[in-house]
Parts: sequence; C-alpha cells; structure tokens
Amino acid sequence: MKLDILMVGVGGQGTVLASDIVCDVALSAGYDVKKSEIHGMAQRGGSVVSHVRIGEKIASPVIPVGCVDILVSFERMEFLRYLEYINKSTSLILNSGRIHAPGTAGGEEEYPEGYVEDNIKKFNKNYMIDAFDLAEQALNRKVTSTVVLGKLATLLPLEREVWENIISEKVPPKTVEYNLKAFDLGFNA
Repeated sequence: MKLDILMVGVGGQGTVLASDIVCDVALSAGYDVKKSEIHGMAQRGGSVVSHVRIGEKIASPVIPVGCVDILVSFERMEFLRYLEYINKSTSLILNSGRIHAPGTAGGEEEYPEGYVEDNIKKFNKNYMIDAFDLAEQALNRKVTSTVVLGKLATLLPLEREVWENIISEKVPPKTVEYNLKAFDLGFNA
C-alpha cells in the first residue's frame, strides 16, 4: 500500500490531531509513515494543512503536487486552496459544514457556493458528510474531526479496532466516549 493523504482545515478544528491519529494507526499496522504540517495563522482561524504519507518505505514527508490520493477537507471551502495537489484519481472527503470567514460572516462577501460545487466535480470520488451535524449527534461539536476520521477509515485498509484504540489514547480522557461515538457516526455515514 502507498497512500498520500492531504488533510486541510481551519485552525481549531483538530486537523493536526486527526493527522496524528492517522499516522499512529498506520504505524501500528507496520507501515512507514511521514508527516508534515503547516499551521500558518491557525490560531486566528487560518488554514491548517497536514501531509500524511503511508507506505512500505517513505522518503519525504511532503506530497508532490498532483499526487494526492485522498484530500480530506474539514471545512466545505478549505479544499479549494489545494486543488493543485489532486489528479484524476483523487478522492475527496468533504465536511459540508461551513466556517464563515470574517468577510462572509459579516455580509461583505458571498460564500463561493457555485465555485465549491464546480470544483467538487474534479474528483474521481467524493464523500460529502455534514460532520458538524453528526458531531452534534455525538453531543459535542468539538469532535467534528473525529467524524471525518470515521469516514476516512472506511477508505483505508486499516482495522477499525485499531482506529478506536488510537483515538482512545490520543484524545483527552473525558472526551473518549464522545470521540468514539463521533467516529462511529462518520464510519457509518
């Protein structure tokens, strides 16, 4: 197996923790894993991106342009920044929930809905889930990234039990129950 996964989101969504979980699950299955992340202005709601590379032997942590196998977007519009990384066989996992940038939240600008819809068509397969809604069903909106991980787990040849064990180890102890429920909701979405 060789997989290049680009995980993108907005600061505070748990993108980095989610990519750490993916790495630990793949490592526990015996794969070589490399990861690179960019936080930018993440603490101010800016873009966060994690490159996760899984395989028998991985040399570089950075995914080359045009080589992403799966693009995981924790926010509806965030994937638009990384279209140069996709190719004709790239799959998209997309949280359909929105986090409005200051311009769109204040009404000065419009959310680029048509542009989002047009670009979703560029992917070989896309899996759109309302992770915000599913996280609220798990009784905690803060577990949105774990909902998305549940959907990602359905595309990877890694044991569900391992995902659940790693999630239980990585998240704060008082949130394990919510995170496992969120993972299950995403897995079955």
